[in-house]
Amino acid sequence: MKAAIIGGGVIGGGWAARFLLNGWDVAVFDPDPEAARKIGEVLDNARRALPALYDRALPAEGTLRLHDSLAPAVADADWVQESVPERLELKHKVHADISRLAPAQAVIGSSTSGFKPSELTAQGARVIVAHPFNPVYLLPLVELVGAADHCARAAGILRGVGMYPLTLRKEIDAHIADRLLEAVWRESLWLVKDGIATTAEIDEAIRMGFGLRWAQMGLFETYRIAGGEAGMAHFMAQFGPALEWPWTKLMDVPEFTPELVELIAGQSDAQSGHMSIRALERLRDDNLVGMMRVLKKTGTGAGGTIGAHETTLDLPSDDGLPVTVHRVIPSGWTDRNGRMNEARYLEIGAQATERFMEMIGCDAAHAAKGGGYVTQEDSLRYLAELHAGETVRVNSQVLLAEDSETRLFHRVFKADGTLAATVDTVLLHVDMATRRGAPPDGPMAARLHEFARAHAQMPWPEGARR
Repeated sequence: MKAAIIGGGVIGGGWAARFLLNGWDVAVFDPDPEAARKIGEVLDNARRALPALYDRALPAEGTLRLHDSLAPAVADADWVQESVPERLELKHKVHADISRLAPAQAVIGSSTSGFKPSELTAQGARVIVAHPFNPVYLLPLVELVGAADHCARAAGILRGVGMYPLTLRKEIDAHIADRLLEAVWRESLWLVKDGIATTAEIDEAIRMGFGLRWAQMGLFETYRIAGGEAGMAHFMAQFGPALEWPWTKLMDVPEFTPELVELIAGQSDAQSGHMSIRALERLRDDNLVGMMRVLKKTGTGAGGTIGAHETTLDLPSDDGLPVTVHRVIPSGWTDRNGRMNEARYLEIGAQATERFMEMIGCDAAHAAKGGGYVTQEDSLRYLAELHAGETVRVNSQVLLAEDSETRLFHRVFKADGTLAATVDTVLLHVDMATRRGAPPDGPMAARLHEFARAHAQMPWPEGARR
């Protein structure tokens, strides 16, 4: 699969990273002589952050090519994404060329944050709005607006690269999310202009309070809880009258003067000027990865999208042994020196065990029937350091499968093949009602013994106790 990215700035570079790290070949056209450097820096951040969201490895990275003209960039493309500046006359010119040169079956999307499809197609272009959010390689939301069949094809492709397509019911200026952002932005400008708060204080109000709630529940579900047991109807009745109070200035806009720009820019410099933009991006990405990984555990918000995408990522075999973990070490697993701490080695072993259990049918459905495995003993050997950003692969061997007892031996490898650790795990299958050992059911036992017979032909692993 090939994606063509037209415009390699912050958004275009993010699109390139999203497709590239999901196994697509990517062609970029941008006349900016600094395009290669800028896209390279975005890719560096993406390679550090996106794989850290997953507990399985993403597909092998695709090939990136930069072109100095449009035609070779869009040739044979399955997806063309325009991310040029927000000037309608420029977009008309670019899309006229894209529509003429791109394959007929290609999805053509525009990253526009404000223009409607009817405006983009006014001169005959075949394009839909595919509006993402920065950083595109991490945040899953893409707003789709335009022809229904075109949007449907786009949605299928976007889910395949781990994104969340939201198709609008009808077109409107600035779509959905930017209209909400604009309301908060306008009110914030007034708060600064009127001396009520600084840029730093406004950001604290968001990130220390409702921003955290919005990340996992959005607006309406948050307010439903605020209504207590009586729910949304009670909340609306209680707070509805406030809609008539002069709490906001949403219908009024402060005059955009040089003095206002200087005031806000100065406060922003005082707030964040001690860090470079790239350092701020890395801080943002680390925080997003941490929050989204928590959300993934509960299947909530953006975490649900990551979890669903992860189930589509394959785990191959390794010298006849199943690969039960293939992932990147996130920065949150490391100490101040960037080394993975000892507890995480055991967590990798636990992830390998959990994946193997799923392979034999010991999953959530089995647990609902009252059965499951519990760990009796772990023996862990540390053999090499692991660091944030490194890829690890675990293969798992069945050493014992008798009655209710199973023994697994996990080997943890670095990307270069170095053996970093081994985890020798003894497990007992129990009936959760009696809390006593009980053999697994027929189908599960059959799958387990199939692995055991195959693995019995292999050498006894070094480091495993007899």
